[in-house]
Amino acid sequence: MADTTRITVTLPTEQVAELKKITDNISGYVAEAVARQIRHQLLGADLRSHTDEHGAFSEEELAEARARIFGTTSAAGGASAA
Repeated sequence: MADTTRITVTLPTEQVAELKKITDNISGYVAEAVARQIRHQLLGADLRSHTDEHGAFSEEELAEARARIFGTTSAAGGASAA
């Protein structure tokens, strides 16, 4: 199991009430949400770095990425998926 550190986090009462409806493991739920946000920020930084170095992605590259992410073979519906 990964090392952990106990911290105190203050959340709006309404959010805590909703969390308790969703899960009995609020710490695990919050840890997953934080990990997802960190991945999102790192991916964004990587994409910005790539476009700074190589320019904007072509429509073909974007269609291929959508197909890989969403498992589709058609790029037609990809533009409206955002």
